[in-house]
Amino acid sequence: MGINDRKKSAAAFQEALTVIPGGVNSPVRALKSVGTTPLFVKEAKGAYITDIDDNKFIDFCMSWGVFILGHGNDDVNNAAKAAIERGSSYGIPTLAETELAKRVRNAFPSMERLRFVNSGTEATMSAIRVARGFTGRDILVKFEGNYHGHADHLLVAAGSGVANISNASSAGVPQGFVNYTVVLPYNDEEALRKYFKENGDKVAAVILEPVACNMGVVVPDESFLHAVREVTEKSGTILIFDEVITGFRLSFGGAQQRFGIKPDMTTVGKIVGGGFPAAAFGGREDIMRVLAPEGPVYQAGTLSGNPVAMAAGIATLDTLSKDGFYSELEQRSDNFISKLEKIIAGKGIQLNRCGSMFTMFFNSSPVRNFQDTKKSDQERFAKYFRNMLSRGIYVSPSQFEGNFISVCHTPEILDYVLKSIEESI
Repeated sequence: MGINDRKKSAAAFQEALTVIPGGVNSPVRALKSVGTTPLFVKEAKGAYITDIDDNKFIDFCMSWGVFILGHGNDDVNNAAKAAIERGSSYGIPTLAETELAKRVRNAFPSMERLRFVNSGTEATMSAIRVARGFTGRDILVKFEGNYHGHADHLLVAAGSGVANISNASSAGVPQGFVNYTVVLPYNDEEALRKYFKENGDKVAAVILEPVACNMGVVVPDESFLHAVREVTEKSGTILIFDEVITGFRLSFGGAQQRFGIKPDMTTVGKIVGGGFPAAAFGGREDIMRVLAPEGPVYQAGTLSGNPVAMAAGIATLDTLSKDGFYSELEQRSDNFISKLEKIIAGKGIQLNRCGSMFTMFFNSSPVRNFQDTKKSDQERFAKYFRNMLSRGIYVSPSQFEGNFISVCHTPEILDYVLKSIEESI
């Protein structure tokens, strides 16, 4: 797969720098950490993106996990187009909101009541506010390397694009905003139990990625997840699963279905909007009753439940709910991963995988937590990224992110990717 020069993208980036801070609307897109300049995409279809220089790339980022059906799925596009013809926003309820809510609840029975918002950040921020309002407590426990959006009180020891920042993970966040956020090491059951033995009755909520995706894919010990459920139940603490990435990705019912653990609250995003800005938070009915207009906890959004996003979400979930969808995707991912394991054996690379998500850590030892991920060789990863790009493959441009296989990644495409990985490393 030949790649043209990227002169038009380079020029577009320089122009963007004159009006957009850093030239991008989300930091990782700048590709600074991998030593190159951004792609400017003009179109995408199936497993491919095409940039403004007419380079066609196999996409393994898939809008950070959104497009499990591939880019530009016809059913999703047609549903969105039909919705646009009826009007793109009303600020008034529609039947589509209820229809998509029912589908989400069918997939996630723990979400007895749920509300739509526009982003994963809104969903996690709102879920935590509800948990604090319900319990009357202030302390939030999160885990090192887990990223739950860019709300001030959540930017503490976060992963993803802020993985190299210590303390509060951003300037501009007052210390007082994070005083009630406690950070524990991920996958450390002993530290969890010790903290809850001493402070459990003060904790409003525990929020975690049930499979970490924003320090790269880090799979939890099942005993750790069960311990989190146990200590929160004993202390009356609300357990929030942040399934913005894992929801509808690891199974139709997300990580909680895959691992058989029922949280009190859940956030979902990305896939649920079918490529449009949508996310949701929900949980037990008694907890969600504290939300206005029923209760005293306020949350609102002009574009929440947007009719175009709802239509795209309905079409997406209807496809995902068909018999055999996830078993086929899992089998395709299994075949790819088994071949990849042989390619990287003995080359100082750790492969972490859960379902159709995976990360290659350029690291000589196993990766189980945030401290392990930070030992990875960033320069080597950057060279690998550029090598893959030159072969027409766009992998997620950070070791602190996952790669995503979709149903549009055919066996032929995946074989080419494997050959390219072998050459690139």
